[in-house]
Amino acid sequence: MLRDCIYHFIGDAGDRNVPKRVQKAIVDQQNISEQLVGWIQLLVVFTFGTLYAISPKTFHPDAPFAPVPYVLSVYLVFTLVRLYLSYRIRLSGLMIGASIMADILLLFGTIFSFHIQYMQPPSFYLKAPTVLYIFIFIALRTLRFEARYILLSGLAAAVGWGFMVGYVVVMDDMNTMLTRDYVRYLTSNSVLIGGEFDKIVSILMVSLILAVATIRARVLLKQSVTQGQAARSLSRFFSDDLAEQIKNSESDAKVGDVVSREASILNVDIRGFTPLTKRSTPEEQIALITEYHKRIVPIISGCGGHVDKFTGDGIMAYFGVLTESTSHAAQSLKAMEEIIRASDQWNAERSEQGLEPVVIHASCASGPIVFGVIGEEHRLEYTVIGDAANVSAKMEKQTKAEGVRAIATAVTLDCAVKQGYSEAATRWELRKDRQVAGVDHLMDVIVLREA
Repeated sequence: MLRDCIYHFIGDAGDRNVPKRVQKAIVDQQNISEQLVGWIQLLVVFTFGTLYAISPKTFHPDAPFAPVPYVLSVYLVFTLVRLYLSYRIRLSGLMIGASIMADILLLFGTIFSFHIQYMQPPSFYLKAPTVLYIFIFIALRTLRFEARYILLSGLAAAVGWGFMVGYVVVMDDMNTMLTRDYVRYLTSNSVLIGGEFDKIVSILMVSLILAVATIRARVLLKQSVTQGQAARSLSRFFSDDLAEQIKNSESDAKVGDVVSREASILNVDIRGFTPLTKRSTPEEQIALITEYHKRIVPIISGCGGHVDKFTGDGIMAYFGVLTESTSHAAQSLKAMEEIIRASDQWNAERSEQGLEPVVIHASCASGPIVFGVIGEEHRLEYTVIGDAANVSAKMEKQTKAEGVRAIATAVTLDCAVKQGYSEAATRWELRKDRQVAGVDHLMDVIVLREA
């Protein structure tokens, strides 16, 4: 625990075991925090300036000078430069530390000038309520989630106020301003050392509490960024709808979480892929699969389907699984037609490039399925099982037996027609009593007629 606190205190070193992409995300958040700090500092300057402009001036007309406008002008320039740099570069720790020291010096310099401006003894400035603004500057550092800058602000403020008190004591060499009378302290320029000590203790304690809170917040920030990065990475392995369902689930996924419903399962494959790979290099094989997925997956998604898994050159997708659907069969048949059209277009392009054609075929079945989590505690997977999934997989090879590229069960067509599928009469041909390998009974199937 102590080691973790030290790591978080010294900042970036606390992230040494965090993946670089997560470190970068944290750094990006820190940069945004510095920009926010700059804007708040700018707001503080304008607040100071507005209050000074509208408030009545009670200092003596013979006062040698009025320092506040000059201090505010300098601080405004400093704040604008710092804000500009925060958008241009990543501010270094040295620059942030210098900014903290400048904040405190300018504030205390303003407070120090009050006794000159109002022609009072030095103890006069110790009563200025302006010292409360130091807590704003300390609190600003919490936006960065680095405890070291909070502690630096608090320590610098405590030391600075200590010097301010020390200056009063040194200048009062006759000890006429020091008192132990609380009433006299509140009603005159007298100095109560205990009261000033309370201010210093308050500054240090607030800084320490904020630092501890920031350390805890930084742990949560790292967890949040890490989990966010992991979620974005993992979401690429799932469809958007499934990723959203996992994210919004009331409880963690566990083995046995299942739903049952009517759905359509689509399988897409490349015929003769193995012989094709033997005539190509590994790089060409990966390029082929990548291009294949690039063309087919968007069609499936565009028709309302979701890819369940990739198996080499095979793609398994489902329609109406994640949520109840009244159009899953119609969507699956539409997807199959578009896949075949995309296949023809791809082969036309390959022919122009002097490449051999890629024969894509697809099969689909509709019916009851079970969608749920399988595996064991440390390795889970969402999957689809049921009659529709089994039949769709077995019908994949039936395309070759039928001499076609797209095949589905007659049940799928009947269901699609009921769901408003309008192209059934012209695009598909019914073939009755077909023996599908792996299925123990004859089946009525439909095949997509070649254009």
